[in-house]
Amino acid sequence: MKIRKHLIEWLFDKSQKIYTNLFKNHEPWGIYKAELLTYPDGTIGKKLGEFLKKNNFELISKVERHDAYHTITGYGTKVEDEIALQCLCFGNGKRSLYLYGAIILGVIILPDYYKYYYKSYLIGKNANSFHHYDYKKLLKVSIEEFRQSIFSKSQLIIINKN
Repeated sequence: MKIRKHLIEWLFDKSQKIYTNLFKNHEPWGIYKAELLTYPDGTIGKKLGEFLKKNNFELISKVERHDAYHTITGYGTKVEDEIALQCLCFGNGKRSLYLYGAIILGVIILPDYYKYYYKSYLIGKNANSFHHYDYKKLLKVSIEEFRQSIFSKSQLIIINKN
């Protein structure tokens, strides 16, 4: 399984750069981890900064929303979590070539996590729509209030276990 996970990591790394260059034409946020960490406690921005710090990341230009999804949903950065997050977003109505590729390859290469992927899909399907927001404009919003507006109490319990 370790080799299969490394293969997916490599594919994510290579395809993300190509996909961003070809399909992401909007302006990057121009915000960095250090600035996010100055946001008020409990906000999406502060939690996003903490997520980036914990994982030793910076926001990836033009795909910043993806890290916001991690922050909102609580999904980690392991390969299986990345695929599960894509499944959750698919269930929530998000559609993109990258999402399709990640799900298809994830299910084919790592079928061991199929139940996790399916559970994530159902969470997204039954949640209020969140994939369309401009998260840069929501950085000062309370993350708990935002989560409560999207997910049911039972969904929040499941998400908080991830």
